[in-house]
Amino acid sequence: MNTHEYALVLSCTNAPGIVAQVSTKLVEFGGDIFEAQQFDDPVSHRFFMRVLFRIDSDIAAFKAAFAQVAKTLDMDWSLRSRAEPTRVLIMVSKFDHCLADLLYRSRIGEMPMKITAIVSNHPIETFRGLDFGDIAFHHLPVTKETKPAQEEALLKLVKDTDTQLVVLARYMQILSDSLSQALKGNCINIHHSFLPSFKGARPYHQAFERGVKVIGATAHYVTPDLDEGPIIEQDVQRISHADTPEALIRKGREIECRVLARAVRYHLEHRIIANDTKTVVFAD
Repeated sequence: MNTHEYALVLSCTNAPGIVAQVSTKLVEFGGDIFEAQQFDDPVSHRFFMRVLFRIDSDIAAFKAAFAQVAKTLDMDWSLRSRAEPTRVLIMVSKFDHCLADLLYRSRIGEMPMKITAIVSNHPIETFRGLDFGDIAFHHLPVTKETKPAQEEALLKLVKDTDTQLVVLARYMQILSDSLSQALKGNCINIHHSFLPSFKGARPYHQAFERGVKVIGATAHYVTPDLDEGPIIEQDVQRISHADTPEALIRKGREIECRVLARAVRYHLEHRIIANDTKTVVFAD
């Protein structure tokens, strides 16, 4: 990837001339826009935009100049180099299908990320079939009594590794409100879309007993409200009376993998912008 390529992501109250001001400032510094997406939300009256551009001049000078434009428009914005992979920490419990999928996608270069660590509340022997290579594995067991200390150790690991995104790849522990808040906007979770219909253990067996016709999965940002954070990606698959609980579990794993992979990639490629309790996702 060109080392002079950047992603500019912004949102602000909608008003005439926003696109003109953004593009004019880029032209002033010799910026070449090669991809742009925008959305005007008629409900919130906010404007959202994602711009990919190349620039050979001093990026720091452009950033300082654009900051003045952003201040005038009371804009929320970020500017990131597309040459710098996002540093990602992955958390997992016993179900490792999403972890295996993300490891493979990372290894073949499909996702612009650097995995800083793998964390589990189960020992490394649980994952004998997976090759972690040189990725550090951390066993952080947790009980009700040790949860505060375990989360403190996790947050320290996030900081020590300069992790920018935490992915809960079927990590079957509920994060405390304080940890959820500390990771706000930078922690993605995956769960089956039966929630809140089928909570607790063996959700696919519950679905089988009720004769559901559609199964699915949801990826969302983690918030203190359990499984109610801003949704990033979802997918569904029709099933029939012929599907056994084992078939539902197998098909569910496939959906969870692809939904989580899309959500993580959208975050890594700076395609997601917060819109109150929702998200604007500029999918490709």
